[in-house]
Amino acid sequence: MTVVVGVGAGRGVTAGAVLALIEATLREAGLPLSAADELATVDSKAEEAGIVEAAARLGVPLRTRPARELALVAVPHPSDAVLAAAGTPSVAEAAALAGGGQLLVPKRTSVEERVTCAVARRRLLNVGHGYTGGETPEC
Repeated sequence: MTVVVGVGAGRGVTAGAVLALIEATLREAGLPLSAADELATVDSKAEEAGIVEAAARLGVPLRTRPARELALVAVPHPSDAVLAAAGTPSVAEAAALAGGGQLLVPKRTSVEERVTCAVARRRLLNVGHGYTGGETPEC
């Protein structure tokens, strides 16, 4: 099982704020902070220092996807405000669910810190020489 944490954040958010919401959201799923296997977000946040540093502190990869791809992911809590700002009606939930999976905790928001977070679980598929989270392995 792969635990994917989808994250959205306002410009200039701190890694501490991102990590605090991730920890609280994982706890809600009954998981420790160490359960996170990947952070995921929209590609326009690929250089957002707070998100990049949070992934580094967790020791997990940061996977980004284009807004047009995230916009195709069905989510329970789309937002017109996020659509206007990011080009997709969801960042946290869509990023967590992109590539397939089951939503464990829907979008949670830390309003004062401008951070959103959602947690999904992806099954690993045996594809011969390795495992992948439902995606084609890279050669």
